Amino acid sequence: MLAGRILVVGGGTAGWMTAAALAHKLAGMPARITLVESAEIGTVGVGEATIPHIRHFNATLGIDEADFLAATKGTYKLGIEFVDWGRKGDSYIHPFAEFGAPIGGVPFHQQWCSARDAGAFEAYSLPIQAARRGRFRRPDGDPYNYAYQFDAGLYAKFLRGYSEARGVTRREGKVIDVARDGESGFVRSVALEGGETLEADLFIDCSGFRGLLIEQALHAGYEEWTHWLPCDRAIALPCANIGPIPPLTRATAQDAGWTWRIPLQHRTGNGHVYASGFTSDEEALRVLLGAIAAEPMADPNRLRFVAGRRRRQWVGNVVAIGLSSGFLEPLESTSIHLIQLAIGRLLDLFPTRDWDPLDAAEFNRLMALEYERVRDFLILHYHCTERDDSEFWRHCRAMRLPDSLEYKLALFRERGVVVQYREGTFLEPSWLAVYLGQHVTPRHCDPRAGGAAAVAAMAAMRAGIAATAEAMPAHEAALGISA
Repeated sequence: MLAGRILVVGGGTAGWMTAAALAHKLAGMPARITLVESAEIGTVGVGEATIPHIRHFNATLGIDEADFLAATKGTYKLGIEFVDWGRKGDSYIHPFAEFGAPIGGVPFHQQWCSARDAGAFEAYSLPIQAARRGRFRRPDGDPYNYAYQFDAGLYAKFLRGYSEARGVTRREGKVIDVARDGESGFVRSVALEGGETLEADLFIDCSGFRGLLIEQALHAGYEEWTHWLPCDRAIALPCANIGPIPPLTRATAQDAGWTWRIPLQHRTGNGHVYASGFTSDEEALRVLLGAIAAEPMADPNRLRFVAGRRRRQWVGNVVAIGLSSGFLEPLESTSIHLIQLAIGRLLDLFPTRDWDPLDAAEFNRLMALEYERVRDFLILHYHCTERDDSEFWRHCRAMRLPDSLEYKLALFRERGVVVQYREGTFLEPSWLAVYLGQHVTPRHCDPRAGGAAAVAAMAAMRAGIAATAEAMPAHEAALGISA
């Protein structure tokens, strides 16, 4: 028998994604799902920008894309533009697609690196060329993918309606106490302000940074990564849209961190992620105000965080999902993806009432790998820079890397080889986008690369991609809204 009484502690994006997925996947089974949240406790609203995996999550739940975009004021996303990261004045895009195609059995990037006059690397990416033109079309046999940008609060509201329609019960209340079984140490129940007690077999901790169950009650421990990812604060500030809506997220490097710009249908999300050891809160706000395109629509929302992850994200009968499990800054839009991954792993290893400890062990192993591999990819952006114009960037250039990333970098710098692995969010095209976008080039290329035939093939690719991108409709037309 599966653990039938399920209590999700906390709402927001993580809580309602979890409730919706469980309600869908466990339909017809003896499961009773309850979510408890308090209107008095605000949510962070993580992840207004996403990566393409969210499309699979929505499709699995049977959510219609048009309904979803209308409900969340969403837009399409072809990639992330990085401005001023490798050098001041730089701009490159990390797309959701391959670059070019192999020529003569040789990987495309090896051919490009060996060529003397092959044009910009981004000229060989259809989604980049479409994004640069403000255009979008759903792939129809084309080798690219896309994601969304949306209002995270509206997404949680949308999923709440979906969940409640499928039997999830929502309880309003603030958790003030956690009761544990004296013999097993499992959580038995939570007490709400006002005296109500909620019992369950399985508890999902979506309580945010507090880690109400996983940390405060079960003391899972936290592995801190601030020595590699020193940014520890953020300010979020929405403003009105100005001009066309680009189908991409923008991350602009600043003196002590970076600012984001995420265009939605009804507003633009802005923010500044920064390291408090290298700048003041007042200066960080000044930088953000200087980066936004219009008057603010709300007061600044300030956040503090510590980069890292729980040492164990599943302890006993408690599974942490979302910010309660760890936090990696949203530089590559992975917040919602890590929620989605945890939900998928939980469903794959869903516990029975026997509570085999191997389920928790495998969940913790897989999620630790995912966090560490996203961590390495984020560190890459900071470390591989030629900037030395501030103390922050000098620190990032000089810091000692995790052995796992040091190995990846060394192999690419020597032979242009991108390390492959089975578990991990970012595949070869993503690493290539950042390596080459930030001027990390191999010393030696594949000896098979080069020749007149390769040069001609690359010229034909560039021309075909540019023509295809130019023929796409404007992003607003694809969304069905006026420009």
